[in-house]
Formats: sequence, C-alpha cells, structure tokens
Amino acid sequence: MQAQLEELIGKISSGCMQATDIARIAAEAAQAYADPQAFLAANPDINYDDDFPIPLGEWVVVGSLPDTVLFQADTYEQLFQQITESFGANVNFVLKPKQLAKTEPLKALNRIQVQLSSLSPETQGYVLVDFSEPLDDELQAVLVYSSDLPRVLELAVEVGIYAAPAYEAMKAAQAE
Repeated sequence: MQAQLEELIGKISSGCMQATDIARIAAEAAQAYADPQAFLAANPDINYDDDFPIPLGEWVVVGSLPDTVLFQADTYEQLFQQITESFGANVNFVLKPKQLAKTEPLKALNRIQVQLSSLSPETQGYVLVDFSEPLDDELQAVLVYSSDLPRVLELAVEVGIYAAPAYEAMKAAQAE
C-alpha cells in the first residue's frame, strides 16, 4: 500500500512537494492503515478519534498535505482564490475569484475547470478533483494533471480514498 500511496500523493502534488516529504507521508499513512492503534500509541500528539468519517491512514494523508496541494473552502470563490494563490503571481488567470461570488455551484465549477484546463498544455491542463471526505469545510479538492487523472482515480480506489473530478461529480449528482 505504501508504494500506491506514494504514487498517489506524488501525482496529486503536481510537483509542489519534495520526494522525501511524499515518501514520509506515504510511510506514515501506510503504518496508520496497517495498525491504527499502534500508530496512535506511537504518535500521542495525533488528534484523531474513531468518530471521524475516514480511516486514520486517510486522515494522515489529508492532514499532511500542504495548502498548495489540498484546497479547503466553504465557497467556490474561496476555493478558487486558494488555487490562484498556490500558482503565485507569475501565473495570470483570466477568471477572478470574485466573479464566482454569485454564481450557482455547477456554473462556478465549470468556469474553474475551463480556466484550469487552459494551464499546463504539456499535461493537457489540470482537473479539479474532489478528494477524501471534507471534515471542516464544504469543499475539499486537489489539482491533478489531466494526463494523470485516470491513474489518480485508479490509485484512489486501490487505497480507498474518495476521488472524483469535481465538475463531473456535481453534474452527475444534479442529473439524478
């Protein structure tokens, strides 16, 4: 499982994390999945309890990702603000976060996805992917290179972490 976690974290970090950090998180998460009680005993500072809706290993992954990789917000405006900040000032976005303020969620997601698809042409752009179960925020997502999306979704299933392209997931949910 550790190798799968390492590959998954590497792909969702899109070059924003060092290989040593990715390996450390994957190793800790694999230990937490394998023996949650032993992991908690060895790490008494961990603030996790059995009431959380996700397994300890998944919690370790989610809690260890930096805010340049895992985006958490209550609105699409806030989410997109975090995404634009993660790219830094040298990347110019046509879409501005405030343009999403009064937009219905599906339209906001579509606009965000169109903007992200135009970045990084060598990887066919980015896809905004809902990742894991949001604990404190309404929205929780990562950016994945479009070219890596099939493998990321496959790895997520293998390790048991929810991942789905945000726009497609919301569109499907609204169609039901």
